[in-house]
Amino acid sequence: MLAGKHVALYVSGGIAAYKAAYLVRDLIRQGAQVRVVETTGAQAFVTPLTFQTLSKHAVYTDRFAQLAPDEVAHIELADWTEIALVAPATADLIAKMAHGIADDFASTALLATTAVKFVAPAMNVHMWENPATQRNVTTLKGDGVHIIEPDTGFLAEGYSGKGRFPEPEQIVALLRAKLLAQDTDLLLHGQQVLVTAGGTRERLDPVRYLTNDSSGKMGYALAQAAQNLGAQVTLISAPTALPVPVGVTYVGVDSAAAMRAALLQRYATAQLVIMAAAVADFRPATVADNKIKKTTADYTLALTKNPDILAELGQQKQQQFLIGFAAETQHLLANAQQKLVTKKVDMIVANDVSQAQVGFDHDTNAVTVLQPQQAPQQLPLASKQVIAQQILQLAIKAQAARAN
Repeated sequence: MLAGKHVALYVSGGIAAYKAAYLVRDLIRQGAQVRVVETTGAQAFVTPLTFQTLSKHAVYTDRFAQLAPDEVAHIELADWTEIALVAPATADLIAKMAHGIADDFASTALLATTAVKFVAPAMNVHMWENPATQRNVTTLKGDGVHIIEPDTGFLAEGYSGKGRFPEPEQIVALLRAKLLAQDTDLLLHGQQVLVTAGGTRERLDPVRYLTNDSSGKMGYALAQAAQNLGAQVTLISAPTALPVPVGVTYVGVDSAAAMRAALLQRYATAQLVIMAAAVADFRPATVADNKIKKTTADYTLALTKNPDILAELGQQKQQQFLIGFAAETQHLLANAQQKLVTKKVDMIVANDVSQAQVGFDHDTNAVTVLQPQQAPQQLPLASKQVIAQQILQLAIKAQAARAN
């Protein structure tokens, strides 16, 4: 999404200015063309030569300096810009933007820029929380400026608080997510997509639970792939060790009951629902209030069935295109076909998790896709990212056929 984009990076004066050099590098890695503007304060932390070397463009610093005699520099930059990114943004520059003050190159060029604007504040926690700063941020949001919230963490002053500059790769990911959501040409633009992931946990006592080997990798790959196609994605996930894709709405759950509640709350407005989580079929009949102590006698664990979430969603299905998963160790196609029919879903993605490099906790997968009145389609061994893209292409094709 950033390939070939004209990005004007405005760097204002603060200790986080050094991270802007890494931000230039990351933007260029994504294929963007980057020009840099430095305020006087920023130049005290990082020299223009640094940004010139990284961006391969002269750095804008002086409001009255003309890089070309036949151009007005700040207007030429504003017209060239497709994305304006102020990072780091000090309280001073935020205030100037909010009130239309144009007293240096950065504020003047920003005032002339009609392209989409992103602002990544970085400052001391007390400056960030000051009512004046918050009013200015609210004003910018009202003007359509996208605010990248500062992180909470260790600050230059030696204590922790909100105001820390986000990591450059996080900023790039947020830019990309915003641009994806605005691209009306993408195949899933405007669709609400629900994805479940991970293995649910069924509590036995305060320190033990029943679970399975699911890593969540397939579900997270599907969430990222759906976002890449322009969808507004909500990821309902049991605990995993995976980072949440930037721009995806994350809902953390633990048990099958919690996952069911989260799904039912959001199901009515979804167009595409992908049930990639490994949901426990059973849970302990009772949960001990305290840790169960080891004794000399054997311990018998009584289990009770969990609600069949997929079947329940199949019964309630209206406009939703519902995809289920079937992880099997035998009779793959027979079991998957039965699930396709009995759960009333639109697609089943089946895999034999007894095979090498397939299914739980692997980075690769090989699946067979079943749909009503169609021959099974095999997707051979590939990365889970590739498998996710292939599944979504099949789903989009099926959605289109159903609409016609």
